[in-house]
Amino acid sequence: MKISKSFVVRTLIAVSMLGAGTLAQVQAAVLASVRPLGFIAAAIADGVTPTEVLLPAGASPGNYSLRPADLQHMRSADLLVWVGPGMERFMSKSVAQLPPNRVVNISALPGVQPLLLAERDPQQQGIRKHKDPGKGHQGDEYNMRLWLSPEVAKLAAVEIHAKLLELMPQKKDQLDANLRQFEDRLTQTDIKLGKMLQPVQGKGYFVFRDANSYFEKHYGLAPIGHLTVNPEIPPASQQLHQIRTQLVEQKAECVFAEPQFRPAVINAVAQGAKVRVGTLDLLGNGIALTKDSYVNFLSHLTSQYVSCLK
Repeated sequence: MKISKSFVVRTLIAVSMLGAGTLAQVQAAVLASVRPLGFIAAAIADGVTPTEVLLPAGASPGNYSLRPADLQHMRSADLLVWVGPGMERFMSKSVAQLPPNRVVNISALPGVQPLLLAERDPQQQGIRKHKDPGKGHQGDEYNMRLWLSPEVAKLAAVEIHAKLLELMPQKKDQLDANLRQFEDRLTQTDIKLGKMLQPVQGKGYFVFRDANSYFEKHYGLAPIGHLTVNPEIPPASQQLHQIRTQLVEQKAECVFAEPQFRPAVINAVAQGAKVRVGTLDLLGNGIALTKDSYVNFLSHLTSQYVSCLK
């Protein structure tokens, strides 16, 4: 069968376009495991190299499974930023195959270790726990949502800057400027948010799960309780009665859920308890990756607390 030259040309063009499209989907200069880490990385890499996020919106790092495309994404990234095996155990084997200079493990940073907070409600977290064998806390279980700590965010930014500087020394001026701007903006925002949250310190509230302890400790907030409710299963009438009694006795002003919880469950818990219902988005869903996305994330979370408690 005779094949025309024009057919061959069209085929080659189509294959090259398909290859380029596939490559674009699996290549990222900086790849963050979860969205909030992408916020920090995007600030440091702004104007230098693109940043992407591995987990799709709404996915939980506690029960995610890597797909073949995810593995390609990880291998093709110049720098991978993750919390560590205590949060993303599903990534551990694949990360171990990457060169150390292309990986930032937030939980392993020396400055982060003293900041780790023990998990106050391990049964309700839905994530695998991290044990720190190097600090004399064998058996302690930690909250690994480290992105919720402004202190950890600064340490992560410094490490991301150092790794990118090693990989791209020709971009030193831009990387240095980005780090300075991130630190300055975070310091200014931190002061502003502290003032916003000061009037609601001491206000009583319940959370569905004890997940936001880093943010709460930093800004002087503390839940007076958590609700042992499985969001996938409607509470039985006896359980609802017990929860409402808790809310009344503890004089709670607000009950916070997270976006993945079904409204029916939240409403059933709050009905008749005379408490407001709020939502805490701990993953920054809907916030675009820009140089200001991390401070925007903290500001958005602050507004969610204030709007329900004030």
